[in-house]
Amino acid sequence: MQEHLNFYTDGAWTPAQGTRTLDVIDPSTEQPVARIALGDARDLDHAVAAARRAFPAWAAQGREQRLAVLHAVIAAYERRIDDIALAVSLEMGAPLTLARQAHAVAGLSHLRQTAEVLAGYAFDEVVNRTRVAREPIGVCGLITPWNWPMNQIACKVAPALAAGCTVVLKPSETAPLSALLFAQVLHEAGVPPGVFNLVNGDGPGVGAAMAAHADIDMVSFTGSTRAGVAVAKAAADTVKRVAQELGGKSPYIVVDGVDLPATIRHAALQCFRNSGQSCNAPTRLLVPVHLHDAATAIVVDVAQSLRMGDPRDAATTLGPVANAAQYGKVRECIATGLHEGAQLATGGLERPQGPTHGYFVQPTVFCNVSNTMAIAREEVFGPVLCILPYGTEEEAIAIANDTPYGLSAYVSAPDLAHARRIARRLRAGMVHLNGARADHAAPFGGYRQSGNGREWGRVGFEEYLEAKSMFGYEEALAA
Repeated sequence: MQEHLNFYTDGAWTPAQGTRTLDVIDPSTEQPVARIALGDARDLDHAVAAARRAFPAWAAQGREQRLAVLHAVIAAYERRIDDIALAVSLEMGAPLTLARQAHAVAGLSHLRQTAEVLAGYAFDEVVNRTRVAREPIGVCGLITPWNWPMNQIACKVAPALAAGCTVVLKPSETAPLSALLFAQVLHEAGVPPGVFNLVNGDGPGVGAAMAAHADIDMVSFTGSTRAGVAVAKAAADTVKRVAQELGGKSPYIVVDGVDLPATIRHAALQCFRNSGQSCNAPTRLLVPVHLHDAATAIVVDVAQSLRMGDPRDAATTLGPVANAAQYGKVRECIATGLHEGAQLATGGLERPQGPTHGYFVQPTVFCNVSNTMAIAREEVFGPVLCILPYGTEEEAIAIANDTPYGLSAYVSAPDLAHARRIARRLRAGMVHLNGARADHAAPFGGYRQSGNGREWGRVGFEEYLEAKSMFGYEEALAA
């Protein structure tokens, strides 16, 4: 079993101040695969002090110097990408194929995209006689989740460093192995001491202290809406910037006239991908009432075709949910759906055939669901899909928008112009039209209780910058 009892601070691996430890559990076996130290406020203070000392010199680096470091990070990441994929699979249960082709590759994509943004970004602009400069915000505390660990680490750390900020990262304590490898990557790439720091810990021990820390200028948090509210409250006294990417209950509107088998199959696979543990997963499938039964049959076929088992087996297409707490929550949500009268089409509370251990949940489909039911309103974060019939397109849009969330939405229509019209009316930060994939160059984030701020690409890069107006900086125009 691996042991990771040190934190990466000020360019070196340093022992934790306290004695608390935590076993990292492989969710496919329920057995420990590693042990990590859990930090406390003292460990955080040490890391923040290192980041604060490193900030002036790093912020003063020119574009070319920071680009050189970023390209070195990309090269080091490429050398370790298989190790990163295996770590993700071990810590949160993703099938190794998915961990290689999606999780690890997403981290690399964000690094490359950030380098592209940095290479062409205009940090200064002239407005009349005013010079408007965009400068790094300072020391950033980054709190990342367990569901897409490397995606979230890279899409926060890369733009923060590229902007000239220094960072302290607190990854999820239940999925810390890929973060520890990422720290090794940055060390091998020659990131200067103090520019990047990592402290493992739980929310009460490190996360709350990070949000409240007076020497942290910005907190970027990804996780549940409940935890995001706590972070914002803890940060309020120091009036720091808080960027949040939170929960979702994304609708997928299917318009009559589409290729129904292809569209419904795409919707189901997007929902069940990563064992349903994606904040932007389309977990509410809205279909015309006369297509409800046909759509349900297609979704059931997809669900029953997924193979659950050892994530390191190439034949496995669906892994377990990531930890015991999530396993209990998903089962509780399924039980609630059954209790409130949602019609179970497949799946349910019984263990799937095959695996005898692990946090495996059958792909579960509820049909004839009303949007007033808890199963259609609350984020499950597991392989659970609700099918909601609608009568008119106006009704579909109303149902789609009837949610406290607003992260993502999906529309499939017979022609692009039709899909565009619906997309304009959806209250969500992102809309996928006719099966389009996400674009790492475009903003990622949501409305309402799905958070504030944006990640990815140029807009995500700008989250780590302050705007300074220098009035009268430019020479006056000749009369």
